[in-house]
Amino acid sequence: MYRVVKALNHNAVLAADVTDQKEYLLMGKGIGFGKKVSEQFEADESCRVYSLTDRKERNDAQNLAKSINPEFLEIANMVLDEAEKVFGHIDRNILFPLADHISYAVERIQRNETISNPLTEDIRVLFHMEYKVASCVIPLLESHFGISISEDEVGYITLHVHSAIDDEKVSDAMQTARAVRECIRIVEESMGKKIDVMTLSYNRLMNHVRYMIVRALEGEKLKLSLNDYMQVKYPEEFALAAKICDEIGQMIKSPLKDVEIGYLAMHICRVTSGELDGESE
Repeated sequence: MYRVVKALNHNAVLAADVTDQKEYLLMGKGIGFGKKVSEQFEADESCRVYSLTDRKERNDAQNLAKSINPEFLEIANMVLDEAEKVFGHIDRNILFPLADHISYAVERIQRNETISNPLTEDIRVLFHMEYKVASCVIPLLESHFGISISEDEVGYITLHVHSAIDDEKVSDAMQTARAVRECIRIVEESMGKKIDVMTLSYNRLMNHVRYMIVRALEGEKLKLSLNDYMQVKYPEEFALAAKICDEIGQMIKSPLKDVEIGYLAMHICRVTSGELDGESE
Protein backbone atom coordinates (compact mmCIF):
# COMPACT_ATOMS: atom_id res chain seq x y z
CA MET A 1 0.00 0.00 0.00
CA TYR A 2 1.27 3.44 -0.94
CA ARG A 3 0.40 7.01 0.08
CA VAL A 4 0.52 9.73 -2.57
CA VAL A 5 3.16 12.38 -2.01
CA LYS A 6 2.73 14.05 -5.40
CA ALA A 7 1.09 13.10 -8.67
CA LEU A 8 3.56 14.09 -11.40
CA ASN A 9 1.22 13.40 -14.31
CA HIS A 10 -1.25 10.73 -15.42
CA ASN A 11 1.47 8.10 -15.64
CA ALA A 12 3.81 8.94 -12.75
CA VAL A 13 3.38 9.50 -9.06
CA LEU A 14 5.66 10.02 -6.06
CA ALA A 15 4.46 7.92 -3.16
CA ALA A 16 5.53 6.60 0.23
CA ASP A 17 5.14 3.03 1.42
CA VAL A 18 2.64 3.21 4.26
CA THR A 19 4.55 0.64 6.32
CA ASP A 20 8.06 2.13 6.35
CA GLN A 21 7.46 5.61 4.84
CA LYS A 22 10.19 5.11 2.19
CA GLU A 23 9.58 7.16 -0.94
CA TYR A 24 9.25 5.74 -4.45
CA LEU A 25 8.57 6.84 -7.98
CA LEU A 26 5.79 4.71 -9.45
CA MET A 27 5.23 4.66 -13.20
CA GLY A 28 2.42 3.03 -15.11
CA LYS A 29 -0.37 3.91 -17.48
CA GLY A 30 -2.94 6.08 -15.68
CA ILE A 31 -1.40 5.52 -12.25
CA GLY A 32 -1.38 9.24 -11.43
CA PHE A 33 -4.77 10.07 -12.93
CA GLY A 34 -6.99 11.75 -10.36
CA LYS A 35 -4.63 10.95 -7.45
CA LYS A 36 -4.76 13.33 -4.47
CA VAL A 37 -2.03 14.02 -1.91
CA SER A 38 -2.20 11.52 1.02
CA GLU A 39 -4.55 9.22 -0.90
CA GLN A 40 -3.68 5.55 -0.36
CA PHE A 41 -3.62 3.06 -3.21
CA GLU A 42 -2.35 -0.35 -4.30
CA ALA A 43 0.05 -0.64 -7.24
CA ASP A 44 -0.65 -3.37 -9.77
CA GLU A 45 2.01 -5.72 -11.15
CA SER A 46 2.50 -3.74 -14.37
CA CYS A 47 3.67 -0.70 -12.41
CA ARG A 48 7.41 0.16 -12.38
CA VAL A 49 8.64 1.08 -8.91
CA TYR A 50 11.84 3.10 -8.40
CA SER A 51 13.24 3.67 -4.92
CA LEU A 52 14.22 7.21 -3.98
CA THR A 53 15.82 6.21 -0.68
CA ASP A 54 17.75 2.96 -1.26
CA ARG A 55 20.34 4.70 -3.41
CA LYS A 56 23.77 6.19 -2.80
CA GLU A 57 22.65 9.24 -4.75
CA ARG A 58 19.45 9.46 -2.70
CA ASN A 59 19.17 13.24 -2.67
CA ASP A 60 19.90 13.50 -6.39
CA ALA A 61 17.22 10.93 -7.16
CA GLN A 62 14.66 12.72 -5.01
CA ASN A 63 15.48 16.11 -6.50
CA LEU A 64 15.37 14.80 -10.06
CA ALA A 65 12.11 12.96 -9.52
CA LYS A 66 10.50 16.14 -8.18
CA SER A 67 12.01 18.66 -10.57
CA ILE A 68 12.47 16.97 -13.95
CA ASN A 69 9.72 17.00 -16.55
CA PRO A 70 7.82 13.73 -15.97
CA GLU A 71 7.81 13.12 -19.73
CA PHE A 72 11.56 12.54 -19.60
CA LEU A 73 11.09 10.04 -16.79
CA GLU A 74 8.52 8.26 -18.95
CA ILE A 75 10.82 8.21 -21.98
CA ALA A 76 13.72 6.90 -19.90
CA ASN A 77 11.41 4.24 -18.49
CA MET A 78 10.43 3.20 -22.04
CA VAL A 79 14.10 2.93 -23.02
CA LEU A 80 14.71 0.69 -20.01
CA ASP A 81 11.66 -1.41 -20.93
CA GLU A 82 13.24 -1.94 -24.36
CA ALA A 83 16.59 -2.80 -22.75
CA GLU A 84 14.87 -5.35 -20.53
CA LYS A 85 13.26 -7.01 -23.56
CA VAL A 86 16.66 -7.41 -25.19
CA PHE A 87 18.95 -8.15 -22.23
CA GLY A 88 16.65 -9.54 -19.54
CA HIS A 89 17.51 -8.35 -16.06
CA ILE A 90 18.89 -4.81 -15.93
CA ASP A 91 19.68 -2.25 -13.24
CA ARG A 92 16.79 0.19 -13.55
CA ASN A 93 18.43 2.62 -11.12
CA ILE A 94 19.89 4.44 -14.11
CA LEU A 95 16.40 5.85 -14.78
CA PHE A 96 17.22 9.16 -13.10
CA PRO A 97 20.60 9.96 -14.72
CA LEU A 98 19.24 8.70 -18.06
CA ALA A 99 16.16 10.94 -17.81
CA ASP A 100 18.39 13.84 -16.80
CA HIS A 101 20.64 13.27 -19.83
CA ILE A 102 17.69 13.06 -22.23
CA SER A 103 16.29 16.27 -20.73
CA TYR A 104 19.51 18.17 -21.37
CA ALA A 105 19.78 16.67 -24.87
CA VAL A 106 16.30 17.97 -25.72
CA GLU A 107 17.16 21.41 -24.32
CA ARG A 108 20.30 21.55 -26.48
CA ILE A 109 18.37 20.56 -29.59
CA GLN A 110 15.64 23.12 -28.91
CA ARG A 111 18.32 25.81 -28.57
CA ASN A 112 19.83 24.65 -31.87
CA GLU A 113 23.04 23.67 -30.11
CA THR A 114 24.93 20.79 -31.70
CA ILE A 115 26.99 18.32 -29.72
CA SER A 116 29.68 16.21 -31.32
CA ASN A 117 30.72 12.77 -30.21
CA PRO A 118 33.94 11.63 -31.90
CA LEU A 119 33.41 8.19 -30.40
CA THR A 120 29.98 7.51 -31.89
CA GLU A 121 31.17 4.94 -34.45
CA ASP A 122 33.33 3.21 -31.85
CA ILE A 123 30.43 3.09 -29.39
CA ARG A 124 28.15 1.72 -32.11
CA VAL A 125 30.53 -1.18 -32.77
CA LEU A 126 31.62 -1.82 -29.16
CA PHE A 127 28.10 -1.73 -27.73
CA HIS A 128 26.10 -2.80 -30.77
CA MET A 129 22.96 -4.11 -29.06
CA GLU A 130 22.96 -1.28 -26.53
CA TYR A 131 23.07 1.19 -29.42
CA LYS A 132 20.08 -0.51 -31.04
CA VAL A 133 18.17 -0.20 -27.77
CA ALA A 134 19.18 3.45 -27.32
CA SER A 135 17.95 4.19 -30.85
CA CYS A 136 14.39 3.62 -29.68
CA VAL A 137 14.61 7.12 -28.18
CA ILE A 138 14.55 8.61 -31.71
CA PRO A 139 10.82 7.98 -32.44
CA LEU A 140 9.95 8.67 -28.79
CA LEU A 141 11.38 12.19 -28.90
CA GLU A 142 9.87 12.74 -32.32
CA SER A 143 6.39 11.87 -31.07
CA HIS A 144 6.66 13.65 -27.69
CA PHE A 145 8.52 16.82 -28.70
CA GLY A 146 8.63 16.86 -32.49
CA ILE A 147 12.44 16.92 -32.55
CA SER A 148 15.10 14.81 -34.21
CA ILE A 149 17.99 13.56 -32.09
CA SER A 150 21.40 13.01 -33.67
CA GLU A 151 23.38 9.78 -33.77
CA ASP A 152 25.99 11.46 -31.56
CA GLU A 153 23.35 11.96 -28.85
CA VAL A 154 22.21 8.34 -29.28
CA GLY A 155 25.84 7.34 -28.72
CA TYR A 156 25.87 8.99 -25.30
CA ILE A 157 22.53 7.41 -24.38
CA THR A 158 24.00 4.05 -25.41
CA LEU A 159 26.55 4.35 -22.60
CA HIS A 160 23.73 4.77 -20.07
CA VAL A 161 22.02 1.65 -21.44
CA HIS A 162 25.32 -0.22 -21.22
CA SER A 163 25.73 0.81 -17.58
CA ALA A 164 22.32 -0.72 -16.83
CA ILE A 165 23.32 -4.16 -18.11
CA ASP A 166 27.03 -4.39 -17.35
CA ASP A 167 27.39 -2.68 -13.96
CA GLU A 168 29.89 -0.29 -15.54
CA LYS A 169 29.86 3.46 -14.95
CA VAL A 170 29.10 5.66 -17.93
CA SER A 171 32.47 7.36 -17.44
CA ASP A 172 34.27 3.98 -17.52
CA ALA A 173 32.48 2.93 -20.70
CA MET A 174 33.45 6.24 -22.28
CA GLN A 175 37.06 5.68 -21.19
CA THR A 176 37.02 2.27 -22.87
CA ALA A 177 35.68 3.82 -26.07
CA ARG A 178 38.42 6.47 -25.96
CA ALA A 179 41.10 3.82 -25.48
CA VAL A 180 39.75 1.82 -28.41
CA ARG A 181 39.68 4.97 -30.55
CA GLU A 182 43.32 5.67 -29.64
CA CYS A 183 44.27 2.13 -30.63
CA ILE A 184 42.56 2.50 -34.00
CA ARG A 185 44.19 5.89 -34.53
CA ILE A 186 47.68 4.49 -33.95
CA VAL A 187 47.06 1.55 -36.29
CA GLU A 188 45.61 3.80 -39.00
CA GLU A 189 48.54 6.18 -38.64
CA SER A 190 51.00 3.31 -39.11
CA MET A 191 49.06 2.11 -42.18
CA GLY A 192 48.71 5.56 -43.67
CA LYS A 193 45.01 4.99 -44.34
CA LYS A 194 41.65 4.53 -42.67
CA ILE A 195 40.52 1.07 -41.57
CA ASP A 196 37.30 -0.23 -43.13
CA VAL A 197 34.89 -0.18 -40.19
CA MET A 198 32.59 -2.68 -41.92
CA THR A 199 35.10 -5.55 -41.81
CA LEU A 200 34.98 -8.44 -39.36
CA SER A 201 38.65 -7.92 -38.50
CA TYR A 202 37.92 -4.32 -37.43
CA ASN A 203 35.08 -5.51 -35.21
CA ARG A 204 37.30 -8.18 -33.68
CA LEU A 205 40.09 -5.69 -33.04
CA MET A 206 37.77 -3.27 -31.24
CA ASN A 207 36.21 -5.96 -29.09
CA HIS A 208 39.62 -7.43 -28.32
CA VAL A 209 40.83 -4.05 -27.04
CA ARG A 210 37.63 -3.68 -25.02
CA TYR A 211 38.14 -6.96 -23.18
CA MET A 212 41.85 -6.35 -22.91
CA ILE A 213 41.00 -3.24 -20.88
CA VAL A 214 38.53 -5.19 -18.76
CA ARG A 215 41.21 -7.77 -17.98
CA ALA A 216 43.67 -5.04 -17.01
CA LEU A 217 41.19 -3.35 -14.68
CA GLU A 218 40.15 -6.65 -13.08
CA GLY A 219 43.68 -8.05 -12.81
CA GLU A 220 43.02 -11.03 -15.08
CA LYS A 221 45.70 -12.62 -17.24
CA LEU A 222 45.59 -14.64 -20.45
CA LYS A 223 46.82 -18.21 -19.95
CA LEU A 224 48.71 -18.64 -23.23
CA SER A 225 51.26 -16.33 -24.83
CA LEU A 226 51.79 -15.61 -28.52
CA ASN A 227 54.61 -13.16 -27.85
CA ASP A 228 57.56 -15.28 -29.04
CA TYR A 229 55.83 -16.29 -32.26
CA MET A 230 54.46 -12.83 -33.11
CA GLN A 231 57.68 -11.00 -32.23
CA VAL A 232 59.69 -13.18 -34.61
CA LYS A 233 57.20 -13.50 -37.49
CA TYR A 234 55.56 -10.06 -37.32
CA PRO A 235 58.05 -7.72 -35.59
CA GLU A 236 56.50 -4.47 -36.87
CA GLU A 237 53.00 -5.37 -35.72
CA PHE A 238 54.40 -6.63 -32.42
CA ALA A 239 56.23 -3.35 -31.82
CA LEU A 240 53.06 -1.43 -32.69
CA ALA A 241 51.02 -3.59 -30.29
CA ALA A 242 53.57 -2.97 -27.52
CA LYS A 243 53.26 0.78 -28.08
CA ILE A 244 49.46 0.60 -27.97
CA CYS A 245 49.43 -1.51 -24.81
CA ASP A 246 51.72 1.00 -23.13
CA GLU A 247 49.57 3.98 -24.12
CA ILE A 248 46.31 2.30 -23.14
CA GLY A 249 47.80 1.30 -19.79
CA GLN A 250 48.62 4.94 -19.16
CA MET A 251 45.15 6.06 -20.24
CA ILE A 252 43.34 3.69 -17.89
CA LYS A 253 46.00 4.02 -15.17
CA SER A 254 46.39 0.24 -15.05
CA PRO A 255 49.36 -1.43 -16.79
CA LEU A 256 48.53 -4.18 -19.27
CA LYS A 257 50.19 -7.58 -18.94
CA ASP A 258 52.99 -8.31 -21.44
CA VAL A 259 51.08 -11.37 -22.64
CA GLU A 260 48.47 -9.02 -24.16
CA ILE A 261 50.96 -7.74 -26.74
CA GLY A 262 51.06 -10.88 -28.88
CA TYR A 263 47.29 -11.21 -29.11
CA LEU A 264 46.87 -7.54 -29.97
CA ALA A 265 49.58 -7.88 -32.62
CA MET A 266 47.61 -10.77 -34.14
CA HIS A 267 44.50 -8.63 -34.45
CA ILE A 268 46.53 -5.77 -35.91
CA CYS A 269 47.85 -8.19 -38.57
CA ARG A 270 44.32 -9.20 -39.45
CA VAL A 271 43.29 -5.57 -39.92
CA THR A 272 46.37 -4.43 -41.81
CA SER A 273 47.06 -7.37 -44.08
CA GLY A 274 44.66 -10.23 -43.42
CA GLU A 275 47.60 -12.62 -43.29
CA LEU A 276 46.55 -14.55 -40.21
CA ASP A 277 43.85 -17.17 -39.96
CA GLY A 278 42.24 -18.73 -36.94
CA GLU A 279 40.49 -17.37 -33.91
CA SER A 280 41.68 -15.10 -31.13
CA GLU A 281 42.07 -16.06 -27.51
